[in-house]
Amino acid sequence: MKTKASPKTPLPVPSADHLEERSRRAHTEPMSVLALGDGLYEIESASDHTYLVDLEGGRCTCPDHVFRGVRCKHIRRVAIEITDGRTPPPGKIAVVCHDCDDAVFVEEDAPEPHYCDDHTIWPGDRVVDRETGDRLTVVDVSELRADAVRLEATGRTVAEYETNANYDGDVPVVGAIYPHATVAPSGVVPESLKVYVFPRTRLEKVISRRSRRKRSTAA
Repeated sequence: MKTKASPKTPLPVPSADHLEERSRRAHTEPMSVLALGDGLYEIESASDHTYLVDLEGGRCTCPDHVFRGVRCKHIRRVAIEITDGRTPPPGKIAVVCHDCDDAVFVEEDAPEPHYCDDHTIWPGDRVVDRETGDRLTVVDVSELRADAVRLEATGRTVAEYETNANYDGDVPVVGAIYPHATVAPSGVVPESLKVYVFPRTRLEKVISRRSRRKRSTAA
């Protein structure tokens, strides 16, 4: 699964004068890095040549590595991009958060939908029902799919419920309550409060003002 490559731009020049030539070039030459999965990375160099790096095996298809057997600038650049958080490490891929445009690094076999830290929900979080605009409080986030959980009242699955027709059935279900209530991190709620079940993609997390300010500052 290919994901968006990092821009083919140089990195900030290291302040350390003792860096040897290949390390210096790894930092300063324009390159784009594309994670392919399985620990493989595609590198487009400043000369528009494309090479394949096997990071875990310490191999690259460039002439410098193939014929000289050295740790070339492409292998070093991939390591730099991973360390700086711009490229996913082996075993992970870069995907886009379902609720925003932020990139998220997830396990290669992680099921969709994917969410960034700001949009991941936990028991006690406030969410908005995209269908009605109502606000709810989350009490449980399950790994069970909406097309596998049946509602006692109707015998149909959550995915088959009329108002969930616009949402995929292969997403996890989330339990939430009306109206707002104080919910412990363990998910415990008073028995008198009825829990409603929704497909995860139907609910949007309410982002606090503080989180919005942090996101604006980062941007």
